[in-house]
Formats: sequence, C-alpha cells, structure tokens
Amino acid sequence: MNGTHDETERPTTHSLATMRAEATWFLDQHHLLGRNSVRQFGEDFRRFLEEMIPRIEQLAAHRAGDDVPARVALAAGEEARRRLAEPEAGELNGEVARASRLARSAVALCDHHDALTGTLMCLVCDRVIAEGEASLPYGRFRSGESAGRVHPRCTGTLRRHPSPVAGQQDSSM
Repeated sequence: MNGTHDETERPTTHSLATMRAEATWFLDQHHLLGRNSVRQFGEDFRRFLEEMIPRIEQLAAHRAGDDVPARVALAAGEEARRRLAEPEAGELNGEVARASRLARSAVALCDHHDALTGTLMCLVCDRVIAEGEASLPYGRFRSGESAGRVHPRCTGTLRRHPSPVAGQQDSSM
C-alpha cells in the first residue's frame, strides 16, 4: 500500500470513467503538450493498462471459448500489451504518438470492460446509463440491432472522435 491507494485494488467504475476521460482528453488535444506532460500521461496510461489487461483476461475467462466479445477483448488486451512494450521515443512527436497509442488502448479496454461486465455507456457523453434510466438507440447495424444507446439529453449532440497524431497510422481496437 502506498500513501494514496491500496496497490491490490481493482479498477473501479470511477477510475475507469476517469481514465476514459483522461485518455479521450489527451487524444483530443490539437496543440503539442510539453515533454513532461506527455511523459506523465504516458505513465498514467501505462499503469492503467498494466492493471486492466489481467482484469480483462479474468473477465473473459468466465465466458465461453467462442464468446465474441470476450475474444475481441482479449485481442485488445494483446494489442495493449504490444503497445506497452514499445520503447520511449527520443523526440517529442514520437513520444506523443506512443502515448496516443497507449491512450487508445486505455479507452478500448474501458469499453471492453464495460461490454464484459454489462455496463451500458452513453455513446455520446461516455457516462453510465444506469439500470432503469431512459435511453435511446443510437444507430442500427444491417442486422437491425442497435449500435448502442444514448441518454435522451445527448441525442442532438455530435461526438467528435479524436484523430491520430498527424502523419501517424494506428490500428485502433
């Protein structure tokens, strides 16, 4: 245990929401942050991923072997593990790109955690839609299934998806 938290704690819904918000904010930046800020964000994402990968694996282990959400979540965990193994970049733009990849993995693992635990998130505001709370379908797949849910108050709001750092290719999960 350290001064701020028990190191054996599992991520809570609050910490998932906080990390999702932090990673989304980082990805949404249009101005280059300073090296120390980028390094700190990268370390936050790294610590979070190191906690979440085993949690995702544990949740997926309780599912059938052919469960598609579990298999996709495991693949996202493997991609996050690969990104964790990337060395630090020597220059600031490279380090921003590396931290951005870690941030994308953090958001993806939050989403996979929600899917595996049955937590329903609003696709616009990224807040939990509580059981019994009003929500509306957001888009449809060809099969007719809903692509997700949104709060009624969020229906007129457009969500802006962050784009990768200029000139960088990324395989988002």
